[in-house]
Amino acid sequence: MKFHKEGYVSLVLVLVFSTIITFIAHYFFPAFAIAHWFAYALSAFLTIVIIQFFRHPTRVHTKGDNLIIAPADGKVVVIEETTENEYFKDKRLQVSIFMSPINVHVNRYPIAGIVSFFKYHPGKFLAAWEPKSSTDNERTTIVVKHANGKEILFRQIAGALARRIVWYTKQGDVAEQCGEMGFIKFGSRVDLFLPIGTKLNVKIGDVVKGSQSVLGEI
Repeated sequence: MKFHKEGYVSLVLVLVFSTIITFIAHYFFPAFAIAHWFAYALSAFLTIVIIQFFRHPTRVHTKGDNLIIAPADGKVVVIEETTENEYFKDKRLQVSIFMSPINVHVNRYPIAGIVSFFKYHPGKFLAAWEPKSSTDNERTTIVVKHANGKEILFRQIAGALARRIVWYTKQGDVAEQCGEMGFIKFGSRVDLFLPIGTKLNVKIGDVVKGSQSVLGEI
């Protein structure tokens, strides 16, 4: 188990905050043990939250040329045919994965190929399970073109708690299946838009693991 690089700033801020409140408790309330224990408990709680949120577990990746691998940990909350209006502008099969604050928040490429499109959208911070979060929230749009010519679009979508989406990709990059492509801080969602007729291996309510669970076949 490693600590993800995106969490270093948050961890430093929590440690500084913890030092300050512990100092205040001892300096201004030297005779009140309850103030000291409150400072210790709050410091420990915040540190544990940051460490668990930015944890980066070592995993054995599932790979396959025709497989679509889950790009994130979480629960499958949407499977439906819908119109994708930004890039494809036609009917696609949408699969959405909701990531709660306790999930690992590393995002990975679901297939191998070439990044044929990328765009970042600033936006709102609606709850990630809201339908409008897909079009109104801060988000990125990434399209990867497989060697067989088929394309998959997926979006990192910020949630009510998320205030920063991180990406490590740009148009023209080579996407390695299960390779890291980004991170979303503090609760979020990933939408995938697949070709109609894609064979799926998951259903609504399934819990999936990024880089390990097979969503379907391209």
